[in-house]
Amino acid sequence: MSIPTPQFRRARAEDLPAIVALLADDALGATREDPSLPVNARYQDAFAAIDRDPNQFLAVVELDSSIAGCLQLSFIPGLSRLGLWRGQIESVRIAAGLRGAGLGRAMFEWAIAQCRERGCGLVQLTTDRARPDARRFYESLGFAASHDGMKLNLEH
Repeated sequence: MSIPTPQFRRARAEDLPAIVALLADDALGATREDPSLPVNARYQDAFAAIDRDPNQFLAVVELDSSIAGCLQLSFIPGLSRLGLWRGQIESVRIAAGLRGAGLGRAMFEWAIAQCRERGCGLVQLTTDRARPDARRFYESLGFAASHDGMKLNLEH
């Protein structure tokens, strides 16, 4: 399948319903997201916090003026590695009908370029162990499973 040229941009508040729908459109997201309308106020609050933080970039990719994917970039300053900045890529989603068409690769190439432009010396991400296809995809992009991630869930 050939896709039109993707257009990347910063997400706007009016994009929230489409972004949340993308987040909810897989086996894991279906159990933890709320795609109902109107958009849950928690998403609106989170969007506002992301939007005002200069080290956060919530991105959407459009194809033919429709939102086809999203991801969040966090630019993280650190003291280790001589003050190295890191780019963190999270919440990557592609519309179900477009998966496997090369859009994910284009999104990552764009995101990595954004990290370079911001002076990051490292790009990192986490992936759920329940997503082995995603892990293979990230490895095909050059990411290595060099660390074990751990999380502590604070929600009940």
